[in-house]
Amino acid sequence: MSSLQDQLRGLVYSTEHGETCPDCRQPAAQCQCAEQAEQARLAELDGIVRIRRETSGRKGKGVTTIGGVALPETELKTLAKALKKRCGTGGAVKEGVIEIQGDHREILKTELESRGYTVKLAGG
Repeated sequence: MSSLQDQLRGLVYSTEHGETCPDCRQPAAQCQCAEQAEQARLAELDGIVRIRRETSGRKGKGVTTIGGVALPETELKTLAKALKKRCGTGGAVKEGVIEIQGDHREILKTELESRGYTVKLAGG
């Protein structure tokens, strides 16, 4: 763990390159941190898509979450758009998890299975 002084001393701008990444110290245009994080997220998935209904932290409103889809972020957003359209509701993609407003587990399960995914209903 680096000290606070080491964290504050990091270069964030250079007149030669412009903005730099605070993690890898490369110019922002050459930074590979986001790609490496995406590859690490995809590597830890087991190939099973899990659909669950969540209400915690949402003031009692139910949200269906879909996790474990092994797609890059751009394709994940495209899939989320198609699933939201199929359910007729809104939603979002947050940290590799698709959130669909409302309880649509059965509709989403059949839709994802028709697209060739292995699906499990998880949680309550």
